[in-house]
Amino acid sequence: MNDNAMGQLMEQAKKLQGNVQQAHEKIAAIEVVGESGGGMVKITMNGRHDVRSVRIDPTLMGDDRKIIEDLIAAAFNDGVRKVESETRNVFAGMMPPGMTFPGMR
Repeated sequence: MNDNAMGQLMEQAKKLQGNVQQAHEKIAAIEVVGESGGGMVKITMNGRHDVRSVRIDPTLMGDDRKIIEDLIAAAFNDGVRKVESETRNVFAGMMPPGMTFPGMR
């Protein structure tokens, strides 16, 4: 490999690194709301899967504790799926077809 080709390769690597950094910043700023029970339980989380808030419809407070726990788990899982979908959208076009970053499904 000649010096010119090596220089171009290094330039492409720097550009990809910058693109990846920008993508991580976009992902961190993503906010999704996972829902269950027809919106009776809502969990807001960011692109890093940090839960920001949990909202439970007051009418559920008289219900069985197990039902509420199941609805919270379902809302959390819905939020995780939404974060993963948004993450794939951020990285779309950056990688060759069929290739993904570690941790992406």
